Amino acid sequence: MYDLIIIGASAAGISASIYAARRRLNFKIISGDIGGEVATSGEIENWPGIIHTNGIELADKFKQHALANQVVIEDGKSVNEIKKEGSYFLIKGTANGGTPFEEKAKTVLVATGVHPRELNISGEKEFRNKGVSYCTVCDGPLFGGQVVATIGGGNSSLESAIMLADIASKVYLINKNAYFKGEQVLIDKVTQNPKVEIIYEAKTQKILGDNFVNALEYQDKSGQIHKLAVKGIFVHIGQIPNSGFSPGLELDEVKQIKVNMRGETNMPGLYAAGDVTSIPYKQIVIAAGQGVVALLSIVDYLNKNH
Repeated sequence: MYDLIIIGASAAGISASIYAARRRLNFKIISGDIGGEVATSGEIENWPGIIHTNGIELADKFKQHALANQVVIEDGKSVNEIKKEGSYFLIKGTANGGTPFEEKAKTVLVATGVHPRELNISGEKEFRNKGVSYCTVCDGPLFGGQVVATIGGGNSSLESAIMLADIASKVYLINKNAYFKGEQVLIDKVTQNPKVEIIYEAKTQKILGDNFVNALEYQDKSGQIHKLAVKGIFVHIGQIPNSGFSPGLELDEVKQIKVNMRGETNMPGLYAAGDVTSIPYKQIVIAAGQGVVALLSIVDYLNKNH
């Protein structure tokens, strides 16, 4: 039986794993991928010690740091259930190909992050991966020299527009609000870029196409419908926590796992860290710090209870 199983291999999970390795815990990481939302980030200029990098590079540095500490990372696995069985936890899930697996551990750290929120409009599901994307870093390079749109009003949509402006011939940035909620430095970059056209107070209504996307429709504040000819649509309208593992786990109103300052949940021995939790301000550096706090709390728990 493991002392600990960490679920998730992004900032919180990887940071926790490095500390767990240094404490010589018997543990491993289970994750669908390595890097999570970090790997889908664009330019990163606020990670201490590295003046400029991007999500893919930083995620790779996370992985290499963990492997240098002999951390076992089993990716390609998704966890479906975490159940308390007396003094230990039973973790159930499926590996690539649908093969079921089970693991037992004295403690669990949930660092599963978030997934993109969808628009839930006509054409979105039909054209997913056929012009509709939720990851500009992943799919933006496919739209070189074309007209594209990115949808959203926060940092993610601003970063998307900045990145796409270097790739596409024109970028429409569609914001349902009259202002942006992101960092001013990003807003300045977008508003000063001649290849980006910002459309405020616009509600995206429909995605159109044949085999691939060729247009979108939006409604302006007066109720009038407009059509934009675009080849790619990048959706960045928020994120949903990956938190549906345990019926007894207490969540807040937006399905984030409720934790205290130590990363403890309402279930003794079950901890959570990173963007999946109720801790405010979703930043890579904050998630990394949360992972360490939770891990040190887990060490205290193991010393007292096992």
